[in-house]
Amino acid sequence: MRQAKGRAKAPGMTPFSRLIASINSTPHLHTVTAPEDWRQGRTLYGGISAALCLEAVLRDFDGLPPLRSAQIAFVGPALGAAEIRTRLLRQGKSAAFVASDMESGGAVSTRALFCFGAVRAMASPVTALRAPMALPGPEDCDDFFSGPRRPTFAQHLDMRLASGPRPLSGAPSANLHFWARHCDPDATPGPVALFALADAAPPAAMSMITSVAAISSMTWTIDIVDPSQFHRAGWWLFQSRAETNTDGYSAQSMAIWTEQGDPVALGRQTVALFPDA
Repeated sequence: MRQAKGRAKAPGMTPFSRLIASINSTPHLHTVTAPEDWRQGRTLYGGISAALCLEAVLRDFDGLPPLRSAQIAFVGPALGAAEIRTRLLRQGKSAAFVASDMESGGAVSTRALFCFGAVRAMASPVTALRAPMALPGPEDCDDFFSGPRRPTFAQHLDMRLASGPRPLSGAPSANLHFWARHCDPDATPGPVALFALADAAPPAAMSMITSVAAISSMTWTIDIVDPSQFHRAGWWLFQSRAETNTDGYSAQSMAIWTEQGDPVALGRQTVALFPDA
């Protein structure tokens, strides 16, 4: 059996916990230096951008009900010095909407809208989307990334391919399952840490092609099924399935489960794929 081990830290790396701790916060204005080792191409990795926006919101607004949904737009590149501004749009008896903008170089790079909602009693609760039971555990899976094309940010994450074709393999369809966890042993479990993992895999549509010059996440929607699961540590199981791949854009569905197979979140994403010149 293959033993699961965290990836060794490379010199100059900024672990997730250190990056979160480095945020300088004043009310509704947060500053952070987006380090090179969290880069994806020419910009900050989308998952960490979303995580930083959420961290800023949670610092500014105490006593929010559980997170229920997030809509995130990756508007432009971000690297180096960044500012995050938050704004409460509305808070009612049970729900609150909070906006969070990350700016880099004087322009918005990430715009996020978070919806928080209190628990309501349900007469007929529905639990959907149990995880596939036939998948191997993370200790029995190979590294998700093989060869030299590992994204820069991926050095911070331990990712294992559980099922589905690898990127750039020219497969006829794309439905991936993979395990992921933080390499940083000091990463505090919670929604911020999970957001930093949840966008880590390349677009599922990359499995259907054999070459690509660049990729870019454009929009990302996450609906939380069970926020009580956020504070689990260890492995998470993810699904990414390409539903369309036309005109250089792909729409994909996503899902997240605990290691025990309990559903945590559902998502959708639009990504741009730029062909080789």
